Amino acid sequence: MNNYPVIVEGSLDEHLSRWRWLVKWLLAIPHYILLVFLWIGFVLGTFAAFWVLLFTGRYPRGIFNYNLRVLRWTWRVNFYATSAIGTDKYPPFHGREDPDFPARLEIPYPETQRRGLPLIGWWLAGIPQFIIAGIIGGGVNSGNNLLVLLVFVAGLLLLFTGKYPRDLFAFVMGCNRYALRVTAYAAFMTPEYPPFRLDQGATEPTPLEGAPLPA
Repeated sequence: MNNYPVIVEGSLDEHLSRWRWLVKWLLAIPHYILLVFLWIGFVLGTFAAFWVLLFTGRYPRGIFNYNLRVLRWTWRVNFYATSAIGTDKYPPFHGREDPDFPARLEIPYPETQRRGLPLIGWWLAGIPQFIIAGIIGGGVNSGNNLLVLLVFVAGLLLLFTGKYPRDLFAFVMGCNRYALRVTAYAAFMTPEYPPFRLDQGATEPTPLEGAPLPA
């Protein structure tokens, strides 16, 4: 049983192209153009949700569903193009559930959350998590971070050997999983504090399988 409510999974293609990872970021540009505008809505929606949460302790369902779709869409595109390069299947232009695509993200709707000053203190407690997630990268972040290096190494191995090592993919998934958990927490989409660890692997591990976050 998974012990954290943000579910992040991705299946590695059995036969990835040796060279396509070099141009996937170009092929994904139409997605990223749309996502720029969607993320503006995500930020504004999260800001509005904060004020509703502050006084009522409930996350507006419509904003939650919108934010979940933006996160899901972003994860699919990044899994394909930048933060995992784990599939050659082009992502769909939507954030709805799609069992045919190998990357999956689910967050159950939180019926009740903190409100008032406890909400503010709870969010501020996540600052160490936000810093670590920024260094690791993944999910939303695609700048200079650990995942850029890991995915580049994976791409070189694909190019010269035709193989994406399973252990490397598992570690890449752990980094993405951690970053997306923290992103969901920062957007008030889960009241559960993210664990300080990398849960590696294509699927969500059981509590006993969680690998500790390296110091």
